[in-house]
Amino acid sequence: MMVKIKICGITETEHALAASEAGADFIGLVFALSPRRITIEKAAQIINRVRSLKHPPKIVGVFVNSDASDLNRIAKTLSLDFVQLSGEESWEYCKIVEYPIIKAIHVSSPDSFDSIVQKISTGLSSLPDGKFICLLDTKVGDTYGGTGKTFDWQIAKRICQQFKVIIAGGLTPDNVVTLLKETRPFGVDVSSGVETAGKKDVNKIIRFIQAVREAEICFVDR
Repeated sequence: MMVKIKICGITETEHALAASEAGADFIGLVFALSPRRITIEKAAQIINRVRSLKHPPKIVGVFVNSDASDLNRIAKTLSLDFVQLSGEESWEYCKIVEYPIIKAIHVSSPDSFDSIVQKISTGLSSLPDGKFICLLDTKVGDTYGGTGKTFDWQIAKRICQQFKVIIAGGLTPDNVVTLLKETRPFGVDVSSGVETAGKKDVNKIIRFIQAVREAEICFVDR
């Protein structure tokens, strides 16, 4: 199965189109407080252009500790394919969300493998089948993603052996192949790793996607 690729923190149509045409599976639009935050109006413009493509990626709205009714309203307005919850949202909160969920579980140095497994297992048992995909991301201070920092990939490897997981946190075109070889995840997620001076870089986006696809060929050949 092909590794799913999510390019997150898109703020410009040209970057969304470049990612889509290069083969991204998901485009992430951030509605939480962030340097990459986007308005609903701009998101609608990007989504309309992306969905005019022959093979458009799934559109993911990224939220952090939002009011559930506001989240559902935005998701409905934009016809989002997924909502990503990157805060401390509870599993009870997740049940109120009316769209498929990518739930971020933040990994910090004190976190143990067992505690992460417990969180994922609780999510899978709490939500309907097919509604929940786990995303592992690095926890740094009070941030909720886009840190450019990796976490212990040995934890990721063990988690990926048990669950369908997207890996985020510090990925770049230069290190994503190493991650794939070590962990064999369901998917990968990148934001700051395909930026230059805080802005998405088309060349880096294309390099990242190409690196993943070329690595997949090696896996199949083996």
